[in-house]
Amino acid sequence: MGEVPRRIMEWAARGGHLRGIPRKAIITAVGAFAKAVTAVANKTTVYNADTLLRLVRSRPPGVPLLTVSNHMSTLDDPLMWGFKGFPITDAKLARWVLAAEDICFKNKVLSYCFRIGKCIPITRGGGIYQEHMNEALERLSDGEWLHTFPEGKVSQEDAPIRRLKWGTASLIVRAPVTPIILPIVHHGFHQVMPENYIFGRRPPIPLCNKHIKIIVGEPIELNLPRLKETALSESRSDSSPRVGWPNISAYGLDEAAQRYLYSTISQKIQSVMENLRLIGKTLSNS
Repeated sequence: MGEVPRRIMEWAARGGHLRGIPRKAIITAVGAFAKAVTAVANKTTVYNADTLLRLVRSRPPGVPLLTVSNHMSTLDDPLMWGFKGFPITDAKLARWVLAAEDICFKNKVLSYCFRIGKCIPITRGGGIYQEHMNEALERLSDGEWLHTFPEGKVSQEDAPIRRLKWGTASLIVRAPVTPIILPIVHHGFHQVMPENYIFGRRPPIPLCNKHIKIIVGEPIELNLPRLKETALSESRSDSSPRVGWPNISAYGLDEAAQRYLYSTISQKIQSVMENLRLIGKTLSNS
């Protein structure tokens, strides 16, 4: 029998760990830092913030929220939640977020801090069915808020939204209750934390006097039953090599159908995000 996959410091990610005191402490501290950088040291303009605030604070009970955004710096999260009026120091309302294992979980101290800060480690290249993706699915099943960066890595170029990884789409399809999918596009964090600042390295602290723009879209409507029917129909002639994905028995989706479905959903989200990016450029020029 193969070795059972283990989740990195899962015990520290539980809400009841030490009565929740470490979680409250770190989220309060990180939230204060984010507000200082985003709302004090820099100028931040947020468009359609009310939609995000409403869904974070008062969406229907049991309905998860899945926010997706572009990825312009290593500090996008938590800085993008630091704008004026956002409850970033509230541990109960705080998002769960997928975080790169090779960056955020390099040692036990970092792992513990990120875990109590509601971060889920993801191994880049580990596939959409790695064990920590199952953990992310559990958080959605609990009706929680999860944030993902579906482009998969940081890009500081002022360029169109890149092809999205399929992990986010797989969570949408597998969630027992379909999450509310809210797209967000931001610009300016690449100037606050540039990748190549001094000798090809990031600055030791975030930079000041930059203008950050955050454009919150409207929830993305997906007709999942129809998309699943189409995926089953269109994938019958798919002869692509299989990698051994498990069938989603509840919907009768084999690997070929899943590929078609995840690709279709990812393209839809990418298109919406690109439209938001173009709206942001128009707002900047007006």
